[in-house]
Amino acid sequence: MNHRTSALDEPVTDDALTRPFAGASPYDTYVHASVLNSLQRPLTEAPDEMGFLVTTQVMELWFTLIVHEWRTARVAFAKDDLHAALDALTRSRRALTALNGAWAPIAALTPAQFNGFRAAFGQASGFQSAMYRHMEFLLGDKSARLLRAHRGDPAVHEALAETYREPSLYDEVLDYLHRQGLPVPLHVRERDVTSPYTGDPGVTEAWRQIYAGPQHHPHLALGELLTDIAELVTRWRFDHVLVVRRAMGAKPGSAGSAGLAWLEQRATRPVFPELWEVRGDV
Repeated sequence: MNHRTSALDEPVTDDALTRPFAGASPYDTYVHASVLNSLQRPLTEAPDEMGFLVTTQVMELWFTLIVHEWRTARVAFAKDDLHAALDALTRSRRALTALNGAWAPIAALTPAQFNGFRAAFGQASGFQSAMYRHMEFLLGDKSARLLRAHRGDPAVHEALAETYREPSLYDEVLDYLHRQGLPVPLHVRERDVTSPYTGDPGVTEAWRQIYAGPQHHPHLALGELLTDIAELVTRWRFDHVLVVRRAMGAKPGSAGSAGLAWLEQRATRPVFPELWEVRGDV
């Protein structure tokens, strides 16, 4: 009879796993998990508040990563480095997919469950998120009024003001396409970049030439990647509408906002509008 213990039955004896740390673990020093895990501070006994807090904080982290990748892509486009730009946009697409999935823990809150902690966060509202505002400004959806709302925090306001004053990600894409010989109109390239971007027939024509050309051209791959991003952003906005509609209906939002009506209006704002328009022209 074979009495040897199988490898699966043998206990793991790796000294590296059991050696005491001299202070915080290297993992915690790098990731700061203890800091992250100390930031959930529910204000009520409602069992659903913890999920709401964690979901909101996780979304803020995804916002931060997406903003980082879009800034990286913007710099790459300014340098005519399409490969680096596509890499950053691809990473942002993965982050946006994860962001959209982050709704799951709170997507089915009932009105009673939401009301169990809603009063506790007082005037706090998601539209106050500075990092989400960075995202929208990078998409070209600029707003001086929403920028002014952050004046009370000088560091946050100045960082956001810088994104407001700079060209958006899409502005840099269009400048790049112009330098590649595509007919992006001068008035688009010289527009006031602090104004909200609106669709232009000349830009649609530039994309039409790309989409009517070779179907494996890198510029068409760029257009499809930007369309993926636009779709994911739009889906996130509409999922936000559905979560709010399910949890509180058409009640006024916190901080005096119009709540559902305001979210529905924002959800319909186009992202990279010519990329949707061109599909009817090819």
